[in-house]
Amino acid sequence: MFAPCRAQAVRADTFILRAAAGGIVGGEASTSCRRGASNMASGEGAERRRGDRYSVLLPTYNERENLPLIVWLLVRYFDESGFDYEIIVIDDGSPDGTLEVAKQLEQIYGSDKILLRPRAKKLGLGTAYIHGIQHATGNFVIIMDADLSHHPKFIPEFIKKQKEGNYDVVSGTRYRGDGGVFGWDLRRKLISRGANFVTQVLLRPGASDLTGSFRLYRKEVLQKLVEKCVSKGYVFQMEMIVRARQLNYSIGEVPITFVDRVYGESKLGGNEIVSFLKGLLHLFATT
Repeated sequence: MFAPCRAQAVRADTFILRAAAGGIVGGEASTSCRRGASNMASGEGAERRRGDRYSVLLPTYNERENLPLIVWLLVRYFDESGFDYEIIVIDDGSPDGTLEVAKQLEQIYGSDKILLRPRAKKLGLGTAYIHGIQHATGNFVIIMDADLSHHPKFIPEFIKKQKEGNYDVVSGTRYRGDGGVFGWDLRRKLISRGANFVTQVLLRPGASDLTGSFRLYRKEVLQKLVEKCVSKGYVFQMEMIVRARQLNYSIGEVPITFVDRVYGESKLGGNEIVSFLKGLLHLFATT
């Protein structure tokens, strides 16, 4: 079950942003976008909160059309909330020109906010996080998808939740409260629900959404978990939560609305599903 109003609002934002991002995707940053970035950077109407700093890791592969939109939203919600932040783009040699778009975004928002840490080729999600952590200056790290499936408007809720319970990890969940999914066909919903159900039965992790990838970590906790994890692909996120429980890290959850990507194609295929099942059985046998 999901909240239609929240989901529609999330999807609506992406279409509103198409005009703002059009200049970037087309190869030229628009004047209005530059002006908006300047106003946001000034922090108008936001009270700056000192102390904590948040590093957002954005692994990308063929996200040329989505990257300007997700960065615009991140800057908007961080600046409105007054939190100190940086956005680290980790592109794995995307052939569609994602890195070139990222370079334009760096010019628009500034190299203090947009850090480009590309790699020569696609090396996997786990190593992308390791690479990103090495360059992160924040004491908290946020991981999320760059395809607009995860709306940055939930980040202030993540931060609030973390502070309320002093959690080591705060995970977005589609399966509690008014969380849900918008834009998936029946097959994708069945795969997601089925994977989560089987995982809950076999591993009993104490968290409601193990296959999601929208989370906030203490930096040192994320470093430790990444070192412990051996999985690749979609099972990696599940192992992160399982290992967190093993190491007695505290986990909080925030209901989110997951929205299917607006641009590009889903990277979930048959090979990923088989790998997930193998990884699940491995975790069941070893944890």
